[in-house]
Amino acid sequence: MGGCAGSQQRLSDSEGEVSAPELRPILLDRQGAHWKNVIGFWLLGLCNNFSYVVMLSAAHDILSHERTSGNKSHVDPDPVPTPHNNSSRFDCNSVSTAAVLLADILPTLVIKLLAPLGLHLLPYSPRVLVSGVCAAGSFILVAFSHSVGMSLCGVVFASISSGLGEVTFLSLTAFYPSYFFLLTSPEPLDPRGEEEAERAARQPLMGSEAPEQQSKPDSSTNLSFQEKWTVFKGLLWYIIPLVLVYFAEYFINQGLFELLFFRNTSLSHAQQYRWYQMLYQAGVFASRSSLRCCHIRFTWVLALLQFFNLAFLLVDVWLSFLPNIYLVFVIVLYEGLLGGAAYVNTFHNIALETSDKHREFAMAATCISDTLGISLSGLLALPLHDFLCHLS
Repeated sequence: MGGCAGSQQRLSDSEGEVSAPELRPILLDRQGAHWKNVIGFWLLGLCNNFSYVVMLSAAHDILSHERTSGNKSHVDPDPVPTPHNNSSRFDCNSVSTAAVLLADILPTLVIKLLAPLGLHLLPYSPRVLVSGVCAAGSFILVAFSHSVGMSLCGVVFASISSGLGEVTFLSLTAFYPSYFFLLTSPEPLDPRGEEEAERAARQPLMGSEAPEQQSKPDSSTNLSFQEKWTVFKGLLWYIIPLVLVYFAEYFINQGLFELLFFRNTSLSHAQQYRWYQMLYQAGVFASRSSLRCCHIRFTWVLALLQFFNLAFLLVDVWLSFLPNIYLVFVIVLYEGLLGGAAYVNTFHNIALETSDKHREFAMAATCISDTLGISLSGLLALPLHDFLCHLS
């Protein structure tokens, strides 16, 4: 009996030794598909946000620029700050940069509100095409604009591109469960894994086959309204903190940045505004790329910290107690870190806690959070700008 068992054990071991070399190509194939998906989603996210970010960073210039015939700009490379409102110490434009924010976010809000109701019925390829055309159109309109109105139309196109792209690409991750990159860490590759996981690994994002052809079972097209409502109520634990985080940070960005004007520096007002936006985006980029180093389960903590930033900078706008612009630079960078961390950890937690059946809908539904917070902040920033700029 013992000898027979030992022979069977040796036979099993030898079979494992024989099969190991055969499994190695499968592992390499799956690793290659994984990295294709990593690069693909990273590029999609980078390109999707590009027009949106550029328009917000150029908001001060869009509202203050003057054009001549032939689209030649009067902008001096090193302009001397000249107050637009002599009765105010804030050097205000006649219109708040929150106007650009609203043009850049309200179309996105409409898209995200409607997306969970039926956008999934439209194939991914046409959605990506429309998003790309709108992005290109936004830059063309703004570049050749002779008026603020035409520039704002270009900003609207950027908003359509960004909103449609974001909800599309986040929903797309549901078809690639092992490749969230910034949302989940990939599990160790197991060659004896489930057949579905192996099929997903062999259909890379950057391949020629569209995800709508993958016949993924239990997609969100099969969810009833009651199921969607139940899933949405469960998401509120993450949606509400993300709304608050984005409300606070965009109230700072588009309501206070323009008013945080320091005259004791060599930077012009427009240059100061661009530095604020650049440092904010740098913080967002860094924190959205840091998920593998730091996971945050309780995102409401980030909302509290962001509101503290808002209160602190609002008091400084009123009292002007900060001695120089470099302290504001540090705060703005920290603000971006908080905002990016809130975004990526929210979707990371949802990706981990939702079932395959609900994940596509959950991703699309949660997209509304940041857009809703940004829209509310823009609406409140407009009257705040008018009030402060008319102070004597």
